[in-house]
Amino acid sequence: MTTSALTLPSRWRQFNALTKPRVIQLIVFCALIGMVLAVPGVPSWNDVGLAALACLGIWLVAGAAAAFNCIVEKQIDARMKRTAWRPTAKGELSDRDTLLFSFVLCLAGSVILYAWVNPLTMWLTFATFVGYAVIYTVILKPLTPQNIVIGGASGAMPPVLGWAAMTGDVGPEALILFLIIFLWTPPHFWALALYRVEDYRKSGLPMLPVTHGNEFTRLQILLYTWVLLAACLMPFIYRMSGWFYLVSAVILSLMFCLYAWNLWREYSDALARKTFRFSLIHLSLLFAALLIDHYL
Repeated sequence: MTTSALTLPSRWRQFNALTKPRVIQLIVFCALIGMVLAVPGVPSWNDVGLAALACLGIWLVAGAAAAFNCIVEKQIDARMKRTAWRPTAKGELSDRDTLLFSFVLCLAGSVILYAWVNPLTMWLTFATFVGYAVIYTVILKPLTPQNIVIGGASGAMPPVLGWAAMTGDVGPEALILFLIIFLWTPPHFWALALYRVEDYRKSGLPMLPVTHGNEFTRLQILLYTWVLLAACLMPFIYRMSGWFYLVSAVILSLMFCLYAWNLWREYSDALARKTFRFSLIHLSLLFAALLIDHYL
């Protein structure tokens, strides 16, 4: 067996790591929920094929944005324990190789979306790429502690992309799903930033716990979870979901509020970590409840 054959799996793992697979899974899942909700009743085989192509295209462009992010933030990543393992931070992949990889993924995903889904989805997905990789990563993140609030618009786009893929337009239902993720993003990331505050301080990024302190950040998390609870009721109020979703949303959102309340009352790194992890569970189960409710 040749040396190149031996190193190929390792090389593949390095490029795969650049796409931030766990994040991409959540992005594609949220986009898929938007696709399913956009189709009344049981989807046809044509709908299933269209959704599969849309998921592939969105996955490729999202992976390209993640890889581009790794180039821009490689020096910051190298100073943070959470990200120091990334191939770009360790110098295992060159900027040229990473940029080429990002370009190929973005081009392939855009072609799939434009040719086999619809142009609107392609342009919205590309705008999301620019919003995350350029506006958020290059401009907002190092400039303002509100980076995750403003930049959260890019992260909230997946269900809008999914809706556009199946319908060719952006309906109010898609905007409601966008709003939920947009309001979910700050408490999710600030919980992480609380127990990783020293990492962010070393990196020089103006995250909220660094610029405004632990107590202020905890208060913001608490306030956002209550606003998020109200937003999570909107699918039921707009009649795009039924009682199963409503009960699920109330329980999940109240649990998130309880985590935020306890975090505000008495801080610990362990509780901040639990709050961060529950935020992932909250969003995943919330959208799963939407999916189940759609077929009840």
